[in-house]
Amino acid sequence: MGSLQTLLDLIQLDQETSSLFVGSNFETPWGRVFGGQVLSQALYAATQTVPHDRIAHSLHAYFILAGDIRVPIEYQVDRSRDGRSFTTRRVAALQNGETIFIMAASFQVKEKGLEHQIPMPNVPAPEHLMSDQEYYATLKDKLPQLYRRYQFPQPIEFRPVERYNPLAPTPQLPFRHIWMRVNETMPEDPRVHQQVLAYASDYNLLSTAYMPHQMEARIDQIMFASLDHAMWFHEDFRMDDWLLYAVDSPSAGNARGFTRGNIFTRNGKLIASVTQEGLMRQVAR
Repeated sequence: MGSLQTLLDLIQLDQETSSLFVGSNFETPWGRVFGGQVLSQALYAATQTVPHDRIAHSLHAYFILAGDIRVPIEYQVDRSRDGRSFTTRRVAALQNGETIFIMAASFQVKEKGLEHQIPMPNVPAPEHLMSDQEYYATLKDKLPQLYRRYQFPQPIEFRPVERYNPLAPTPQLPFRHIWMRVNETMPEDPRVHQQVLAYASDYNLLSTAYMPHQMEARIDQIMFASLDHAMWFHEDFRMDDWLLYAVDSPSAGNARGFTRGNIFTRNGKLIASVTQEGLMRQVAR
């Protein structure tokens, strides 16, 4: 999936009825439907049923079953509430008649109110950092399986400040900062930017929970799977400008990792926040 248009075509579903949408799947190298894909598609489906003057401010989702990349996904939207300021939708994603994902999303008209935010962390600028694509290319000969799993073309570029080195593992604190942006010009519609950010937000969370455990297992010996995901959209933003994803993992245990993230524009505006818990299960190799 190398182009922005390919990603937008993936997110933008076919509408079968007023409340039923159908989408295809990104064929991931790891063989399961990518959680960010389902998040973005479910948000797209919900958004199509909402008045145009309302924009998403939060979503809360559970990943129930692993998705099969060979089977289209149906998204059924329940129009839970249409209020004067807020609109609530519930979305269920199904494959072969089984629910694999559920989400609730809330939309609001724009209003003025009290404002504050936490400051953006002081980290190196993206121009001074190596992209994930460049980094994984250096592992092609020494760790070919890891290279094949993570080295694939996509329109979103990630440039981590802190990264783990599978060739020289060492325990690290569970804090990461990742710059990200779409490398092509995005459409103007802010709803499309939200959907692409939902897609991108599922990257780099569980790998942050792995940071302290590099001496216990190589990253290719861990099965990662999103269990739930929540997002709050605070301000408008553009995905084709650099955004900083500041991620931490307060806790891991019982084969689960818990992570949080704040997303800032380059000039320091906090535009979104994320939480996720995911499976981190050690598997034999």
